[in-house]
Amino acid sequence: MSIDELVSPFDERVLEPHAKAPRLNSLQGKRITLLSISKPKSAEFLAALEQVLRDRYGAQVRQAQKPTFTRPAPASIIEEVIGSSDAVVEALAD
Repeated sequence: MSIDELVSPFDERVLEPHAKAPRLNSLQGKRITLLSISKPKSAEFLAALEQVLRDRYGAQVRQAQKPTFTRPAPASIIEEVIGSSDAVVEALAD
């Protein structure tokens, strides 16, 4: 196999950097959305995380889910999550 036959996993696009979202001072009373990308075992992980965020930090937690991990979330889910959340945690892996 020559170097010409290898496929790079890196995206060759150059994206403009954008500012990071500001950190929350506290999670107490904040609206936190836990977003599952529909990978196996994400429901169990997010259920445990939800309990910690509610009990230990006083957050208001809700869960949302992408239809499939193979595609970006539909615009309707993104808009709904943005409009109803102070912060979002996305569960990415199995």
